[in-house]
Amino acid sequence: MLNRRRFVALTGTFLAAPALIGTKASASGNGGLPITASNYRLDRTQALFDGSVKIKGANATFVEDAIGDMNTDAFTGQGKNEITELGLHPFMLAHANEGFRDYALLPIFLLRQFRHKSVFVRSDAAISKPEDLRGRRVGTPGYSSTSLTWIRGIFEDEYGLKPSDVEWVVATQDSSAGEAGKISAQENRLPDNINVTKGTPGLDESELLLTGEVDALFHAATPAAYLQGDPRISRLFPDFRSVEQDYFRKTGIFPIMHVLAIRRDTAKDHPWLAQSVFDAYSRAKFAAYRLKDRLTWATDMLPWYSQELENTRALMGSNFYPYGMTANQKAVKALFRYSHDQGLASRVLSIEETFLPQSLAFSETYR
Repeated sequence: MLNRRRFVALTGTFLAAPALIGTKASASGNGGLPITASNYRLDRTQALFDGSVKIKGANATFVEDAIGDMNTDAFTGQGKNEITELGLHPFMLAHANEGFRDYALLPIFLLRQFRHKSVFVRSDAAISKPEDLRGRRVGTPGYSSTSLTWIRGIFEDEYGLKPSDVEWVVATQDSSAGEAGKISAQENRLPDNINVTKGTPGLDESELLLTGEVDALFHAATPAAYLQGDPRISRLFPDFRSVEQDYFRKTGIFPIMHVLAIRRDTAKDHPWLAQSVFDAYSRAKFAAYRLKDRLTWATDMLPWYSQELENTRALMGSNFYPYGMTANQKAVKALFRYSHDQGLASRVLSIEETFLPQSLAFSETYR
């Protein structure tokens, strides 16, 4: 049991952290190899930012950044950070189509989301199931983003809806640019076998839906109008939680959005570093698990937070956000297949070529 003074101290520390991305922040260790890591500051990376978990053998500085900017920084050859968070699918496209080899992936999967929740429709469009999207106009701000590639792949596997069955409308503005950064070139790739047009200039993807220019919207960000209760917008899956849980029970896949990467030259010069990085990020994640048990039930405003946590563990296991390749191979291979099937990656990639070879044996041992 926490005494009151300890409770207040922990609460203040937790609440002081930026929610997603704010001012640049860093935390450095004492001595060791100087490296810089760019990440979102999330519950699973907070211990790295505040220095309570350190990368053994390294003097690490952690810098907050947005995913679109981290992608662009790495893929344009300007990536100076030894460690960086990247969008999994943009990395795949850079690797397969552009010969990008500056970074190798580590099996540290920093952001995952089930994506049935990310489909919105016009309430008056008579769309109540995925099959109703055939022949309809679907808006998106970045066609080849990781989240959109997952949605299209899941919809084809689960509901028989092919990308070519839909008319795609690419918005010229992205409503989530403030949180995600500017869309990278790899998120704007368009295959040859789809019907695609550009949306009205100046309108973001949610505005295209509101004006009726599109019938539905695929986007990781929830439209502001939906959050405000605009009756013109509804979710395709109102009870998305149940649908996503059923999808997990059937497939065992928890879709991966972001992954950690290491510069190949750094990994070659310091072969011990990749294991140290994996261990540190794993420890930081397990510290976040412990915080959820001890404190987050109080700092989070959700009234049934503890019940949700228990339900998640009952379905997905105690380590429901696993790192390491053993638990994630199926999800990674699914996205490799989706990318090629959708005409985005020039070939089906392999785990061995995209991930740092020695990292495939890394496993989590912290509890």
